Amino acid sequence: MTSSSPLRPVIALRLAAVAAVVAMLVLAQRAGILGRFSDPAGARQALLDLGPWGYAAFVGAFALLQPFALPGTVFVFSAPLVWPWPIAFALSMAGSMAASVVGFSFARFIARDLLAPRIPERLRRYDDDLARHGFRTVFWLRLVLWMPQVLHAFLGVSRVPFWTHFWASLLGYAVPLLLVSYFGQRMVDVVRSAPPSAWVVLGAVAIGAGAVWMMWRRRQGASPGGGESLPRR
Repeated sequence: MTSSSPLRPVIALRLAAVAAVVAMLVLAQRAGILGRFSDPAGARQALLDLGPWGYAAFVGAFALLQPFALPGTVFVFSAPLVWPWPIAFALSMAGSMAASVVGFSFARFIARDLLAPRIPERLRRYDDDLARHGFRTVFWLRLVLWMPQVLHAFLGVSRVPFWTHFWASLLGYAVPLLLVSYFGQRMVDVVRSAPPSAWVVLGAVAIGAGAVWMMWRRRQGASPGGGESLPRR
């Protein structure tokens, strides 16, 4: 028996998981599910057509499609167009958490062992920060960025513990999803009516804020005790 034989079942399971995701996306595309959930209006009609099964369909589609194909905003903006805001909030929270767990777990199972050893030394500090201050970091990331697929993947390959990620994500999602659920229709109207110049200004502000944050991080790292360098072993 070769030394690599114990790894073969794990590799086979990883390949099977990737194949299952690809097959799911192909079937969803061929069945027209991706098209119907590609915008809030289409998702609203699809959920209304399902009647009482709409609850389960919403959470299931959210959990399985958002980590790999669709933005979470499609689901959270669709929910208040279909249901009263308390139901929309509960379903959005359930779907967001399910999608986060799926995306996080998929990245950790598939890619962590492959990518973690290859993290550059310059970026490893952020992974160390997640290991030491995971709850606070995940909370702010979820509060500000919500649920992009790349964030699921980043947190999955990081060293943040699963339950730290779970509870911090739960708290981080609560306020923005509550606001969207309560003001959903008005927020959709604002987004639709906003001129292109508003999005340009918003993007410039976001880029500027990110640049300021990066400069602050560099100064913190360059200052004595800032923690820029890794501890020597």
